[in-house]
Amino acid sequence: MEGYSRKRKRLMSEINVVPYIDVMLVLLIIFMITAPLLTQGVKVDLPQAASKPVDTQDRETLVVTIDRDGRYYLDDRRIAPDDLKRRVQAILRARPQTPVLIRGDRNVGYGHVVKAMALLQSAGAPSVGLITETPAANERGA
Repeated sequence: MEGYSRKRKRLMSEINVVPYIDVMLVLLIIFMITAPLLTQGVKVDLPQAASKPVDTQDRETLVVTIDRDGRYYLDDRRIAPDDLKRRVQAILRARPQTPVLIRGDRNVGYGHVVKAMALLQSAGAPSVGLITETPAANERGA
């Protein structure tokens, strides 16, 4: 019995991470596909458009309004285009993740909306959404 030595089996203390890597890659692909769809919460101020609201309830939002004469308003206060750019730059420096939305009158020319979008982009807005009127709100007389 002296020749018989008892060997202890060692427990394997390694974790197989390959399945976890597979799951993470699948999740990464799902997020890469869905992230652009979420950030493009397009709000277009057409007479009526069926669209879902963008969730901005937990954040303060900058709203630029363009009336039918092409005048700009920042949060319902009239503002000149140059002042609009400066004010938005200052706000975005302090809070870079602030959503910026444009609410244009349905009778304003497309060029005014594009000019406002260019001003906001040059002010540092990473993306600009457009606010629409939903058909259900219009049917209620809103």
